[in-house]
Amino acid sequence: MRRSGWTRLRGLWVYGLLLAFVLGSAFPFYWSFLVASRDNGMLGDKIPPLLPGGNFFANASRAVHAVAFWKSLSNSMIVSGTVAASMVLFATLAGFAFAKLRFRGRQPLFLFVVATLALPTQLGVIPLYIAMSKLGWTGHLTAVIVPSLVSALGVFWMRQYILDAIPDELVEAARMDGCSMIRIYWHVCLPAVRPAAAFLAMFTFMTAWNDFFWPLVVLDADNPTVQVAIEELQSGYYVDYSLVLAGTTLATIPIVIVLAALGRQIVAGVMQGAVKG
Repeated sequence: MRRSGWTRLRGLWVYGLLLAFVLGSAFPFYWSFLVASRDNGMLGDKIPPLLPGGNFFANASRAVHAVAFWKSLSNSMIVSGTVAASMVLFATLAGFAFAKLRFRGRQPLFLFVVATLALPTQLGVIPLYIAMSKLGWTGHLTAVIVPSLVSALGVFWMRQYILDAIPDELVEAARMDGCSMIRIYWHVCLPAVRPAAAFLAMFTFMTAWNDFFWPLVVLDADNPTVQVAIEELQSGYYVDYSLVLAGTTLATIPIVIVLAALGRQIVAGVMQGAVKG
């Protein structure tokens, strides 16, 4: 009885900590919605209200009309979706090659790919902008998409996962059955790495969606991404935070939907692996 009571108490502590973590993580989003549903005056209140007001739709309408919001939102969806899909495709291809194929120079080439992670992103901004300018891509979404099609971090992540997730014997058995490398990749590799690929897609989508510096540098003012458009809402002398946070709340909704969808894929993949194990 004493051991059962201790186990129950420990379970309550665990669920309590998880609940506190969830509430703490959701509070910034709720606070943004709270400010967006009221006016700028609530920020000066000694005791801020904890319930939303009735001005959210009015503030959201003002934010949408103050900047090219819908165009910037569609631009961010195009950029983030394309980058996430290409990252999963190329990173799984390269990760599968580095993990399971034997070719000359494999280890030095992989070390070179990993070494590029030590280079600061800002170091390549000027040469990258010159390259985009010579190609005539400045001001177009291509200049944001192409440099992010694959990254060393994605290749490293998928290579490490594939090393443990796919036994060498499974690859050799597929070869003995007459499968080509492409068929092995498609029918053996991709189903096995679904949780890692979903996490990589989710992480890449978030990174591309929240990217501000490079789109600000390379895109025109009439063709922004959503983060650049939100920055324009606070570029005046007087900053209306209810307006800014209304735009921020609208811009957060698509990424929450994507995280929920890919999060289910991650859980489903982990549970499938647990059942098979």
